[in-house]
Amino acid sequence: MLVASEVKGELARIHPAHECCRRAELVGLLYGDQTGTISSLDHATARTAVALAGSLGMTVGAPRAVVTSAAPGRHHLRVEVDPALAEGWDWHAADAADRRAFLRGVLLRSGSLSFGARGPHIEFVFAGRSTANELRRRLASVGVGAAQLDRRGRHVVYLKGQEQIAELLRLTGANRGVLDLETARVGRDVHNRLNRLLNAEEANLDRTVRAADRQLQAIRRLEASGGLQRLPEALREVARRRRLQPDADLDDMAAALGISRSAVNHRLRRLVQIAQDEAT
Repeated sequence: MLVASEVKGELARIHPAHECCRRAELVGLLYGDQTGTISSLDHATARTAVALAGSLGMTVGAPRAVVTSAAPGRHHLRVEVDPALAEGWDWHAADAADRRAFLRGVLLRSGSLSFGARGPHIEFVFAGRSTANELRRRLASVGVGAAQLDRRGRHVVYLKGQEQIAELLRLTGANRGVLDLETARVGRDVHNRLNRLLNAEEANLDRTVRAADRQLQAIRRLEASGGLQRLPEALREVARRRRLQPDADLDDMAAALGISRSAVNHRLRRLVQIAQDEAT
């Protein structure tokens, strides 16, 4: 199963070759925060922030471990960078590579990923509504559909559905994550199809057993009344075959008798009807 930490680890291992892309990714890491503080529970994200800032000539200290009131008992790693880095950076003026790098930074820092049995889910939680609105618009501009909701005073941008999440992972460079996600989807599809086939086969078998039981009961009633011997040879022949093969389906009986499946079905139905008519 695809694990969120593996996806973030893959993204954190990407080292943009161009300075503009490194700046765009760091701007993404800062997205939604005006103080220059990058806070994350993920060590790889904190290391990425330090590496990007250092590559841009910024003086930055090692990540600091802090405990927040929102998550007591869990240590957030904080990296302080100059918030002026984001000044003048414009999404609309950025090229495709810079946009992808920006989204990678947002996903690393602000993205919460889930790949459970109920399907993949990614969400971004922000304090400001305008921040959430802008991210949703930016995602839409690169072909990723996202929805938005308010939750306990926070503003959430979320993605559900295989195609949208796979597209975001592809854009941000998580190619292994896309492959694993697709592999998981194929596995679920195969599993669901197999279950449907097994259920259909079980239902068919159940219908065959119930029909055979009705036919055998009809044959026994006809034999007890002496009516079986008065029937045409074709009906007596199919009655004998049903007794020899009480669990056989119509195809097996047709093969044994050398006649069509529909002919077998017609004769068996005829036997049941005659037995019912005699009983009344």
